[in-house]
Amino acid sequence: MSEKKVRKLGIIDPCSYSNPEKVRIKHLALFLDINFEKNILQGKVHLTCEKKENVTTSHLVLDCKDLKISKVVHLSTNKNLNFEIGESYQSFGSALTITLPVKETNENVYEISIEYETSPEASALQWLSAKQTLGKLEPFMFSQCQAIHCRSIIPCQDTPSVKFPYTAEISAPKQLMVLMSGIKNGDPQLVETNKLKWKFTQKIPIPSYLIAIVAGRLKGKILGSKSSVYSEPEILKECAFEFSETDKMLRAAIKICGPYVWDKYDLLVLPPSFPFGGMENPCLTFAGDRSLANVIAHEIAHSWTGNLVTNENFEHFWLNEGFTTFIERKIIGALYGEPQRHFYAILGLESLKETVTTLGESNPLTCLVPQLKLTDPDDAFSCVPYEKGHTFLFYLETLLNEDGKFSAFLQSYLDKFKFLTVKTNDFKNHLYEFFDNRTSILDSIDWNTWLYCPGMPPVIPDYDRSLLIVVENLIEKWWNWVPTEECLFNCCPFTIAEFEPLISAQKCMFFSKLLEKESFDIQKLKLMHKVYHMEEVQNSEVKFAWLRVCVKSKWQDRIPDVLKFLNDQGRMKFVRPLYRDLYNWEYSREIAIDNFNKNRKYMMFVLANQLEKDLHLNEVKTNN
Repeated sequence: MSEKKVRKLGIIDPCSYSNPEKVRIKHLALFLDINFEKNILQGKVHLTCEKKENVTTSHLVLDCKDLKISKVVHLSTNKNLNFEIGESYQSFGSALTITLPVKETNENVYEISIEYETSPEASALQWLSAKQTLGKLEPFMFSQCQAIHCRSIIPCQDTPSVKFPYTAEISAPKQLMVLMSGIKNGDPQLVETNKLKWKFTQKIPIPSYLIAIVAGRLKGKILGSKSSVYSEPEILKECAFEFSETDKMLRAAIKICGPYVWDKYDLLVLPPSFPFGGMENPCLTFAGDRSLANVIAHEIAHSWTGNLVTNENFEHFWLNEGFTTFIERKIIGALYGEPQRHFYAILGLESLKETVTTLGESNPLTCLVPQLKLTDPDDAFSCVPYEKGHTFLFYLETLLNEDGKFSAFLQSYLDKFKFLTVKTNDFKNHLYEFFDNRTSILDSIDWNTWLYCPGMPPVIPDYDRSLLIVVENLIEKWWNWVPTEECLFNCCPFTIAEFEPLISAQKCMFFSKLLEKESFDIQKLKLMHKVYHMEEVQNSEVKFAWLRVCVKSKWQDRIPDVLKFLNDQGRMKFVRPLYRDLYNWEYSREIAIDNFNKNRKYMMFVLANQLEKDLHLNEVKTNN
């Protein structure tokens, strides 16, 4: 299918074939079996759909990707319905067009059942053999549906503009635990000699990308009144300790955002191949990284911004991630003080600068509201909606927070749009409605530049720099020190005592600032490695920042450490920049490509697909 033929997909969402402007899913019920022998899900989905009044259509259009669909049935009559699967186009999959039955009444509700099975290569699923788990005893499977991967496991309207409650009945080998982004209904029931059936309900409407499923050898431990943590048994005690402040963070978030509507806030610690630090699946946050407190604060904040109030499509992704980053840092400020909130903002601004430099200052994907026609949201993914969005909201707060009014606006916004989807103009209009006595201030904002122009934000807030100054002083001390050859180790003016007390974010900033230098003397790096005990660092954020400095400084002896780090975990935030750094150094370019080819089979689709582009392997295929 040519790009000329597919100028756009859907009307509401440029990344979905579906037609919710005519027929909309109101409820979804899953009946699936997890088949570890074939690495597939098989079963059926029941869709309750409603045709809009005064709309003439005879078709329901869904998204699907690599699904083998065997039958579509109208449940009320038990008659088969005609369906057609369109030609697949890039990562968007295909349109599944179902001919709706002729109704004898004016009722616009349709109950439809679709029998299907997934592909072993479903982009939303990661299948791990027992050998790839910590316990080495049982296989493991987990999903990642954001942004547009749910269509690879469920035929659905795979767009955030459509939200629906769901139920699920999932059969799996009896020695495994199944968890989903919903509330478990009672204990699992034995359905075969070797299988259990697990039942779940998510009563609150959610978009398809928040449907999540995991099956593996898991155990849980209660953290607080609303929270438990699940992981492989070998690390459960450690995980419970790492996430012990979850309840405290949740209480702080409730003060900032208002009532928590999801009943439970559980955490699942996934194997290292999970490509994100966290994923905000309601009732069950997927955590792939325990390095910084802000990871869980961020996922907790998503309970309101993203899950409760959802961007209508991924062009307005900043309404999910910019707001969530803003609330995340307000949680950090409430618990650990405003200087830490401001320091995380400065650290995020550094990431934004690097991203804009990497993508290009005129790249349209650096707009806060980009156009995504025929652009996979995964290809557009960066820190821009997070950090540029946060900067915009922080700037608005500085303009409008007299007597705490911006905090009141935030709760008003979350209450008005709860359970709904929003576009940027919805946010802007509500801001004008709430601050109707401050329109002169709002009119002075350069809305067009903030929202629709590429590059860095037009205004950088005046952040508290107290924690940054400590880091900058230490950097200058290292940079200005000129040791003699015989005095490199014997007369060292640095000690672990100046580095160890820094919070993890300060350590990350320390190495991030070193990256900005043209290069850093390898002899000094060797001393830093020894004095600061870098070989003992367990925090992945700090280790990542340190290894980037080593690669940029062309320290060949550290390449094995870099490769081990890359192969031990799959978080895109870490893996993509390090692979790009290795590629940009001629000495390590082929080493990076060879390592990727050897380890690709262990990566989730979303990571492997992006790394192919980072390492320019797509260009090699095209040229061949």
